[in-house]
Amino acid sequence: MSTRTPTPAMLEAVAGHFRALGDASRLRLLHAIGGEERSVGELVTRTGMAQASVSKQLAQLHATGFVARRRDGLFVRYRLADAKVLQLCELMCGRVERDEGRRARRIAG
Repeated sequence: MSTRTPTPAMLEAVAGHFRALGDASRLRLLHAIGGEERSVGELVTRTGMAQASVSKQLAQLHATGFVARRRDGLFVRYRLADAKVLQLCELMCGRVERDEGRRARRIAG
């Protein structure tokens, strides 16, 4: 656990990043990208989302630094800027599963 006290500006920046991750569509896109570099078309196919929505959500993820992009001819290809974002997601998925398990045990017993 960190012993430093974050500044108000740092906490605001962290909150902004969590807001970017607070949308299930953006989380789905991060997982669809995974460890590969993918085009918008590939992400549309992998997620079943509309192209306009994929493009909009990727712009948000790029603005917050979660994805990087590069032009490849007529296409733009996206990749995770830092794979640790998926570790953060896995951490929270584990937490949600534990909480749901506790809630189910309370209801059952």
